[in-house]
Amino acid sequence: MDESLVSIIVPIYNAGPYLEQCLDSIVGQTHKDLEIILLNDGSTDDSLATMRRYAENDGRIKMIDKQNQGYGATCNRGLAEATGTWISIVEPDDWIEPGMYADMLAFAAKFADEGTPLDIVKTPYWRIWLPDTKQQRKLNCSYKDRIHPPKQPFAIADAAHLLCHHPSIWSAIYRKSFLDERNIRFKEIPGAGWADNPFLVETLCQTDRIGYFDTAYYCYREETPEKSKNFAHSNTLLPLERWNDMMDVLERLGITDKRILRAHNSRGFTYLSGIIEEVDLTHDDVRETAKHMFERMDADLVFSDNEVSPGMKRLYAGLRGIPCPKINPLPHMKGLVGQGVYNLKNTGVVNTLFATKNYLVKRARREGR
Repeated sequence: MDESLVSIIVPIYNAGPYLEQCLDSIVGQTHKDLEIILLNDGSTDDSLATMRRYAENDGRIKMIDKQNQGYGATCNRGLAEATGTWISIVEPDDWIEPGMYADMLAFAAKFADEGTPLDIVKTPYWRIWLPDTKQQRKLNCSYKDRIHPPKQPFAIADAAHLLCHHPSIWSAIYRKSFLDERNIRFKEIPGAGWADNPFLVETLCQTDRIGYFDTAYYCYREETPEKSKNFAHSNTLLPLERWNDMMDVLERLGITDKRILRAHNSRGFTYLSGIIEEVDLTHDDVRETAKHMFERMDADLVFSDNEVSPGMKRLYAGLRGIPCPKINPLPHMKGLVGQGVYNLKNTGVVNTLFATKNYLVKRARREGR
């Protein structure tokens, strides 16, 4: 098992400034049995030339040059070409640490030896915060040290917290036969399109053989605040559209577990919060899209969830046109204290104070204070 072939899919579009760092980190893995599938999705920069140079020097690299179709379609082409036992996805502006595949496969091998082979091996990741600036920092992701299923392997309902955070589909490997048997593929959306969102639910919700170990290897280059703001204005409704796509998957799979649905609700509130930090609800399209999302959430789950702020519960009730029950703010405040303690441990004092200040400012703006 720990000697298995891993097919690494790298969907590439205009990744010139970062591509060498990414490819160096892949070809330098301590696990050598790799099939490295580089897919050029119609780049107009020097990405194709970089790909060719690496392919000439490493026989494990398969290069595909194709017209621009977007992230989802490009990953699907990679899945069609892949011949490995395991599938990995690496985005071309990120990089991975040398022992990633060796350690993941060794972890999977333990379960195979016990007769319970895994379909998914999941890990946390490193946040590269304010990348390519003097302030760049390497921080733990927001679910590090938080995933504690009662047993392994597990089904996602026993660690639903994984569904609340960044999809991070690339901090995992997937058994190819599992993806093929369930016919799991990416939604083919123009551009990047957040196609990773539905893929997260398709994978984690269709197996009870997930394995998790709490060591990060994948280095995710986050967007700068300026890029995030520009995205919010140019793709305002996209996060809520993807939330609906994920809800479609949950409904198709017949998911009724309250832990999973609460986690998915949490993602929806997080996405809406990010939108209304930049574009308020006086915009008819934002208001109507938020209303449609809220109508798909079970009211009892929302009102009973202490992680949803009182302000968001009132907004939920208002947009749905239903009575809002009396809300005790203390459980939510207690949760915020717990979150603060976790952040202190996870990212340090300076970063926690910075994040807390930003949260309070943005929350006051969202809730009209």
